[in-house]
Amino acid sequence: MIEVLKGLPDNVAAFVAKGRLTKKDYDEVLIPKVDEILAQHKKIRCYYELGSGFSGMDPGAIWGDVKVGFAHLARWERVAVVTDVDWIRFAISMFKFLVPGDVRIFAIGDASAARRWISER
Repeated sequence: MIEVLKGLPDNVAAFVAKGRLTKKDYDEVLIPKVDEILAQHKKIRCYYELGSGFSGMDPGAIWGDVKVGFAHLARWERVAVVTDVDWIRFAISMFKFLVPGDVRIFAIGDASAARRWISER
C-alpha cells in the first residue's frame, strides 16, 4: 500500500510505502499524484519513505517505479528516499546518477531531516 503524505509544499509528491507494493498501488495512487503535481509545476520533488511496515515490491510495482521515474526524467528536481532497507539503499545508490536532479538517501531515523531538505527552497 502507498499512502500520500500531506503537509509538504505543493511541488512535493510525498509517499509512505507499507506492506507489499503492487502495480495497482502505482497505477491508482503514486502515478496519479505525480501527474497531478506535474500538471502544475515544471519540476517536481519526491519524498518516498519505505519504513518498517514495508515488506517488498511485486514485479509490477518495480516496473511502475522505473516507468514513472524515467517518464519524467528531466523534471525531477529533488528526490529523498527514506529507508533502512539495504537493497533499496543499494539500488538507489547504483542508479541515482541517471537522475539529473539531486537524489539523497536518508535513514528512517532521519525522516524529519529528509522532509526539511525536500521542502527547502
